Amino acid sequence: MSRERTRTALVTGANRGIGLETVRQLDRAGLNVVLAARDRARGQAAARTLGSAHIRIEELDVTDAGSVAACARRLADDGVAVDVLVNNAGIYPTDAFFSLGEDTLRHALDVNLLGAFRTCQAFCPGMAERGYGRVVHVSSGLGALNGNVPSPAAYGISKAALNALTLVVSAAVPSSVKVNAVCPGWVRTDMGGRAAPTSVEQGADTVAWLARLPDSGPSGGFFRDRTRIDW
Repeated sequence: MSRERTRTALVTGANRGIGLETVRQLDRAGLNVVLAARDRARGQAAARTLGSAHIRIEELDVTDAGSVAACARRLADDGVAVDVLVNNAGIYPTDAFFSLGEDTLRHALDVNLLGAFRTCQAFCPGMAERGYGRVVHVSSGLGALNGNVPSPAAYGISKAALNALTLVVSAAVPSSVKVNAVCPGWVRTDMGGRAAPTSVEQGADTVAWLARLPDSGPSGGFFRDRTRIDW
């Protein structure tokens, strides 16, 4: 007999790549999972590949505050409490700094930074009230400031800002809510390309690990391969 599933995770940008693999790993770990995607049909198609009865599809565009609020409202109306939030939705513009347009930078910040800001504001208060929460920001070593200039420009700047948001949110919530960032590495996804050395399963491993931290686990950290790294 399978154990009762008592926790629910929401994963953004989850219809492919690291997001979809994170859904798979969390489902196998015994969580109910909300697979969130901008396009509901693509989310449904992705969920069918996993073949689990414990995955719910939600249409969610993290760049739209109204979409985030509507998703939170639908879940609340159905009695679904989000215990785990994985902010995976992201884009990867590669423009060099002096070729970078303001619209491109603004869009990168809107998806990679403000998307996480919006979902944290929507779901973290409930975690704090219930006394349990796990938040994982899928970031990148390309946004690290220690020994690295964030690059490519728009992507690196947005991920450096996401790392800062990780620290801000971790300080704003009680210790029962763990908030961390992860660098999954260079992963073989549509974004990473076929030449990437890391499989999608390996890339999602630390994400899923941080999503299931014990009460004694860390908060306010940056991790790669389940090991803390410098900001």
